[in-house]
Amino acid sequence: MMRKHTLAALVLLASLGAAAAASDWPQWRGPELRGTSPETKLPVKWSASEGLAWTLALPTGSGSTPIISGNRIYLNVAEGDTVSLWCLDRKTGAATWKKPLGAAAGHAHKKHNMSTPSPVTDGKKVYAMTGQGVLKGFTADGQELWARDLQKDYGPFGSNWGYGSSPLLLEGTLYVAVLHGMKTDEASYLVGLDAATGKNRFRVERLTRAQTESPDAYTTPTVARRGDKVEIVVTGGDVVTGHDPATGRELWRADGLNPDNNPFQRIVASPVAAGDLVVAPTRVKPMLVLRAFGSGDVTRSVLWSFDRGPDVPTPATDGTLLYVLTDKGLLYCMDLATGKPHYGPERLRTGTYSSSPLVADGKVYVTSEDGVTSVVKAGTAFELLAENVLEGFTVSSPAAASGQLFIRTASHLYAIGR
Repeated sequence: MMRKHTLAALVLLASLGAAAAASDWPQWRGPELRGTSPETKLPVKWSASEGLAWTLALPTGSGSTPIISGNRIYLNVAEGDTVSLWCLDRKTGAATWKKPLGAAAGHAHKKHNMSTPSPVTDGKKVYAMTGQGVLKGFTADGQELWARDLQKDYGPFGSNWGYGSSPLLLEGTLYVAVLHGMKTDEASYLVGLDAATGKNRFRVERLTRAQTESPDAYTTPTVARRGDKVEIVVTGGDVVTGHDPATGRELWRADGLNPDNNPFQRIVASPVAAGDLVVAPTRVKPMLVLRAFGSGDVTRSVLWSFDRGPDVPTPATDGTLLYVLTDKGLLYCMDLATGKPHYGPERLRTGTYSSSPLVADGKVYVTSEDGVTSVVKAGTAFELLAENVLEGFTVSSPAAASGQLFIRTASHLYAIGR
């Protein structure tokens, strides 16, 4: 009887731990890497003066998304001549520690600076990277564990608009894609680092026929799953590729992301996977949907394509429905498996949209560069529930955790919902 009670307690603790982990936002595209969150009771309406738990002033803007783990928020911040990793108290917004990552100098413009890559955490450790290729590991309390400099190790980054990909963390390995060619003759590559030590597990070159600016990609790798098997999926250089997570070896690739051979077809929106279905955006058209776990050239195995896709915002999916947001604020909802349209284009508030949509609590949250977040009812019928205005230029994507939304503008981080 005692053993049964002990086992039941362990199962309960494990389930509570899983539930707590599920409510975090540990990577740029959330706990499932597809722009979704299991959170409920999220706010629908707010303003700069109403519905906020707290507001934190920031020295500069960033494309980096807040990363949430339990009571900690991790944030890449460029301030003065330094990029730092900030750790905030989620309940109050107060900084508990700040650690320098590297120099803030580099190719910067309105939508990008050296703080653009988002941190990533497993709850016990946190990893952060700069646009200069400096990558560091820390304990949750801010103790530096190791540091790497990818430009020093493998040559200067050569993308036209500055490096902006985020690291991917999976089962103790950090995956970093460096996809470039506009300003360098060096090959693009995928590197896998031991998260505990920062040492290489592999580094593989990723060769394509892309020319001029089209080798450049600002995408973050994602994970495709089939049963107990996983693959790392990368888009850029006119192709989408699947890689062995242990060795980085390319297993398959699909061409077709640049059918016109446009020399300036760089890719910003990242791939998204739900199970073994992979969504591979490019520069508006064509967005391809295919199955992972192929072999060799799988170009002819593309399931469906879409010619009115995004340039910058990464799509979001709940595994059944796919939500696609264009830079002009047009929202589409389609069946993920077949491409069947449910609605779209539905125009949101006029503006430019660079942040990626969030699907949670039966709602789709979409934020424009003007700081206006439209809340749309999730599902096959379009219904606008609210428009919420915050001040400040916004390219960072919203995050959800612990019943709250977190939105970063050029001047502030907002914790929305009490």
